[in-house]
Amino acid sequence: MGSSEEEYIAFEEKVSRTVYFDNLSPQVTESVIRTALDQFATVKNVKFIPNYIGPSNLPKCALVEFDSTKKAKEIISMVMGYPFMMSGSPRPVRARHAVMEMFDDRPVKPNRKLMVRWLEPSDPDFQVAKEIKKLTRKHAAEIQFMHKLQLAEEEKLSRQQEDTLKLHYKKFKLIDGIMADKTAHRLARKYNLRVTDE
Repeated sequence: MGSSEEEYIAFEEKVSRTVYFDNLSPQVTESVIRTALDQFATVKNVKFIPNYIGPSNLPKCALVEFDSTKKAKEIISMVMGYPFMMSGSPRPVRARHAVMEMFDDRPVKPNRKLMVRWLEPSDPDFQVAKEIKKLTRKHAAEIQFMHKLQLAEEEKLSRQQEDTLKLHYKKFKLIDGIMADKTAHRLARKYNLRVTDE
């Protein structure tokens, strides 16, 4: 077996134990991913996939390599089964198996042959290529629009969560206050109720 075949087999094994994480908050860093996932499996490598189509506040994607294929499968089922959040973001993370095309450093498949030719405007395939180019631009514009909607929705959800947290904190302070000044105990005696300090 040649070295290129061995290299390709090793790459296939790497892909099988790698998970593609999508919908990550822009604040998520490699250390955040490692901290969040090291409790389930050993993280060997983290590689973020750059976003070339929009502003930096769009959701991030990352390829996370684990120590085994079994652990990678377990993490995918765990993340897909429950809402899993990283970095305190209201955005639930999505996970699925990585595929070879996601890696920019993938080796060339042994015995693979590519044919390349220049298309003239008179060639029938020229129109097909033109349509594909147009569709690609359309999809990029749609993705950018969807990201704007998603970010607006997340900001709204984040504000709701913040308001709810403030309300619960206010209630907690009120209860803590009436327990500290013994108002709750006086009311309990008056109405013949039992109150504990826990």
